[in-house]
Amino acid sequence: MAVRVESLRTGDVIYQRNSDKLVMPASNMKLLTMSVAAEKLGWDFKYETTLYAAGTVRDGVLNGDLVVVGGGDPTIGAEDPHGAALFDEWADALLRAGIRRVQGRLIGDDNAFDDDGIGPGWSWDDLADGYAARSSALSYNENVAVVRITPGTLPGAPATVALTPNGHLLNVTSQVMTADRGVSTSIQFARLPGSNAVTIRGRIAAGANPAVRTTSVDNPTRFFVEGFRLSLATRGIVVTDGASDIDDAITPPAATRREIARHLSPPLASIAASFLKPSQNFYGEMILKTLGRTPEAPGSTAGGRAAVRETLTSWGVPADSYVMSDGSGLSRYNYVSADAIVSILKHVWRDERVRGPFLAALPVGGHDGTLDTRMRNTVLDAHVQAKTGTIANTRSLSGFVDTKSGDKLVFSMIANNFTAPSAQIDAIVERALAMLVERVGS
Repeated sequence: MAVRVESLRTGDVIYQRNSDKLVMPASNMKLLTMSVAAEKLGWDFKYETTLYAAGTVRDGVLNGDLVVVGGGDPTIGAEDPHGAALFDEWADALLRAGIRRVQGRLIGDDNAFDDDGIGPGWSWDDLADGYAARSSALSYNENVAVVRITPGTLPGAPATVALTPNGHLLNVTSQVMTADRGVSTSIQFARLPGSNAVTIRGRIAAGANPAVRTTSVDNPTRFFVEGFRLSLATRGIVVTDGASDIDDAITPPAATRREIARHLSPPLASIAASFLKPSQNFYGEMILKTLGRTPEAPGSTAGGRAAVRETLTSWGVPADSYVMSDGSGLSRYNYVSADAIVSILKHVWRDERVRGPFLAALPVGGHDGTLDTRMRNTVLDAHVQAKTGTIANTRSLSGFVDTKSGDKLVFSMIANNFTAPSAQIDAIVERALAMLVERVGS
């Protein structure tokens, strides 16, 4: 286990063990991604997504293509099973522009990012799950379909499976069966990269409430434009030639375009909370690629890593104290030392431009995010702001804790290569934090 604890008030090292050793951080890697994004992009940064008409409009008909140009916004979601509120807003914008029919295509331009949507070192058996959703400059509903699984009336009957939102394009084979009452629900997804065929296996008990899971889509850009096309159809706006990814368009859309609507995301300060509190892997990859985007090159994981390294080096974080593979921590190629994480957190704390929104985005012990059900009714309740991390045989917690004496401590505790249940590791970490709260400065 790698541990480092320091006092922010005195600068004293309270405890350290293996703190210079490289260990797998799991989602503690998000601390690197978010801290650098706050520095380089700024808390007021917003993503832009733009809808263009490429062609001429006559008598309510666009003779040409609709083009949606993505800028990497991770926040465009499906608020209901029928589609995003944004799609309705854009339908209204088209009607105001006099467009009631598109005699052409609906094309998604995702060229702000490269097409490598899967993070380096991600496990193949994770790729069909929602927590391993692909990144894309044009993304929708966090690039997942929501799967609702309802048991049959009797054990042995097939379960009913329904996917939303519309336009997911997945071809589903369900092998989920109804089990005896009281049996625990177990659901697995399988889908190969490059395929829309997803197999759902598992069991759900008779009489159980429906199980809700998420599964990743193969082509996020197609997912976006197909969902938008279907939403337009419900408003009476027909796109005659279907929806496609710009990479699949046989002929490019016309270069002369008219802007119909522009959508701005919430500011980065708001996005940070949606990223860190629930530990949303998809946001990590989108933000990392945003950091890597330049006027000369699309956003990429490699470009994002270079931006992170440049920034952390300027903060005095040694280049050999971490190995960054992705932006979320899902990859088992990631390594970092507890010393490096504490150094980064100290920099965040000392920089008044960064500190407030960053701390507000961290889970609070006993109250929200991934710490919602931990530390309740203990001395740590509401006194810990920290990022969790979990992948197989890895458990991490790094952040800030307030002591009874009024000191604030910065800490990183990362366990690797254990076979005990994760709950036992959490209990050890929380006992150590409780001792620090009670004894430091007393």
